[in-house]
Amino acid sequence: MMRYLIPFVASMVWLAPVKVFAQGEADILRPESVLEASAEHFPEILKGMALQRGAEAGVLEAQGAFDLVFDGEGFSRVDGFYDGTAVAGKARQRFRNYGGEYYAGYKISNGTFPIYEDIWYTNTGGTLSVGALFALLRDREIDDDRYAATDARLAKRQADLDLLLTRIGVQQRALMAYWDWVAVGRKLAVYEDLLLIATQRQVGLTEEVRRGARAEFFLTENQQNITRRQTLVTVSRRDFMIAANNLGFYFRDGQGRPQQPSQAQLPPVRPVTAWNEPGELPITTAGEALDRRPELARLRNTIDRVRNEIQLVENDLKPRLDFGVEMQQGLGAVAEGGPSRDSFDAILAMKFSVPFQQRETRGRLLRAEAELEAKQQEKRLQQERIELQVRNILLELAFARQLLQLAAAEAQQSAVIRDAEIKRFQSGASDFFLVNVREETAANARVKFHDAELTTRIARATYDAAVVDYERLGLGHLVTGAMGR
Repeated sequence: MMRYLIPFVASMVWLAPVKVFAQGEADILRPESVLEASAEHFPEILKGMALQRGAEAGVLEAQGAFDLVFDGEGFSRVDGFYDGTAVAGKARQRFRNYGGEYYAGYKISNGTFPIYEDIWYTNTGGTLSVGALFALLRDREIDDDRYAATDARLAKRQADLDLLLTRIGVQQRALMAYWDWVAVGRKLAVYEDLLLIATQRQVGLTEEVRRGARAEFFLTENQQNITRRQTLVTVSRRDFMIAANNLGFYFRDGQGRPQQPSQAQLPPVRPVTAWNEPGELPITTAGEALDRRPELARLRNTIDRVRNEIQLVENDLKPRLDFGVEMQQGLGAVAEGGPSRDSFDAILAMKFSVPFQQRETRGRLLRAEAELEAKQQEKRLQQERIELQVRNILLELAFARQLLQLAAAEAQQSAVIRDAEIKRFQSGASDFFLVNVREETAANARVKFHDAELTTRIARATYDAAVVDYERLGLGHLVTGAMGR
């Protein structure tokens, strides 16, 4: 029996690594490949990019209020006592500041007009006019169009931050799905190896029973082990297929279709002894995380939008005082309009109005100020929540590493005890039952080690998302300085 037992037990330790390392490097699925695929093809990110383009279009649309505008008109009296014909055109351009505009116009006429249309008279060369309008109080700093332009720019920034927040969440979930797939796959390999030992052992026991060296009871006992280990393999294979489906949700091909990874694509297994050293913890502080978190940037952006609204409402409470200047010059010889049209004119104009009561406007102002205070308190709460989150994640990561080291030590110790039990069995000091127990204990310790490794990987992925580590999240191509304070 010894010639069957020893190689089968040893295969439990070496078989899984051999199967993994025997595969080509090109077949191994790395986390970087998953992150690249999810960042480029995941529908939630593509949706955010579409919304971002829509926000960009909103900025362009709002800027249209400041486009250069040309107006033209004309008419001709084809019958009746008067025979006047006139054509006029004017170009207007809004100011970005001072709430005004400048303009230039030209008109030319021929013939006679009734007195109520004598404004159309010009010299033979027409009349050229230029002018400008300025808002000195209301609409000087902001008006509806400038409010809309600023709000559209802030909406575009919010879409950028929403997309960044989506990217971070997707990449974190993709990493967690990847490491869950790896852990479940490695546990499946452990149980498959354990089943293989029992199955091959059954061959040796059958031969020994046939020769009369063993009682038939040992065949039944080992068959029970086989059935129990088959159950473990079946459950693990189900979990592995589910994990592969979950990973395929993020790991997509060039057309954006989910692709299910196979067991052959699992990365190589690190030796248990490689986890003996704790390694250094990340050093990103909570303060640095605050500067990177898109949630805070979104709140700051929301506060800016509310302040923009407050500025607009405060503008509506101001009196209006508009000032204009225009210069006109007749061109060519005197025509039907007479010499009064043949001159240089400089015109100054002013318009003043004072609003009263304005209860609706004051109510809007009070509402906006209350919303501003609420957003500022929300920002404060978010800052404190992020600081607490980062500290807790660092604690979780530190203890996860400690537990991983303990799991690695337990796996090593279980392997030593298993090997010792085999030697005792060879010398006749142990029995078949204890050998099976040591085998399964060593396998369970290995499974616990893979679970501890998964917990550590997930804690690190959570930390990377919490401090927005662009490189580790596969987002190094993004411009990191775009958020600002």
